Amino acid sequence: MLKLSGEALKGERTYGIDPEVCSRIANEIKDVRSLGVQVAVVVGGGNIFRGVSAAAKGMDRTTADYVGMLATVMNGMALQDALEKTGVPSRVHSAIEIKELAEPFIRRRAVRQLEDGMVIVFVGGTGNPFFSTDTTAVLRATEINAEVVFKATKVDGVYSADPQVDANAQKFDELTYLEVIDRGLKVMDNTAVTLGMDNNIPIVVFNLTKPGNLKKIVLGEKIGTIIRGSSHAY
Repeated sequence: MLKLSGEALKGERTYGIDPEVCSRIANEIKDVRSLGVQVAVVVGGGNIFRGVSAAAKGMDRTTADYVGMLATVMNGMALQDALEKTGVPSRVHSAIEIKELAEPFIRRRAVRQLEDGMVIVFVGGTGNPFFSTDTTAVLRATEINAEVVFKATKVDGVYSADPQVDANAQKFDELTYLEVIDRGLKVMDNTAVTLGMDNNIPIVVFNLTKPGNLKKIVLGEKIGTIIRGSSHAY
């Protein structure tokens, strides 16, 4: 399971979707799929709309979160288009009904499509307000029996502080779920981390802006930071 933030799709733009970035990510996914690996993706919507930010400015939180869900649908469609142009068959599954644009999320159908070699792009979050797309990624990973969640970022792992602000920030090669929660590390919200802990799904945080990183991790290279239980491996 690959978790893509909306920001990952905007590239260097201040807003929206960069088609060149979508194409690059699609080719990264294609390279992994060529290894015989089943790939699913959860996309965020922060490049278009952030529900939490809108709520902080006075918008009703539930309404803001639903608008954010619609933003993920737009991102998912853009990624699907990029995937199809690379020759990778894909399907968009939405947690909110929008049948003219995406299939409704049905777990057994998604699993069957993955087995048939398709890349599944999950949009619409969980379909409920107050849940992040990080939580969606771990939830969907659990539902489709994914082995690992890869969280794509613009930094090379999890740090004790923002490395762009604090020159003394320490990078962690490995953390347990409880360490992430106890230290208050803002890599994922606590709901996502707890769900990963409850279902023993490792989470790897890595830098997607470096070409080839996704394939390298799948092939076993130690890149980024892995979050897992003390005895679990992937």
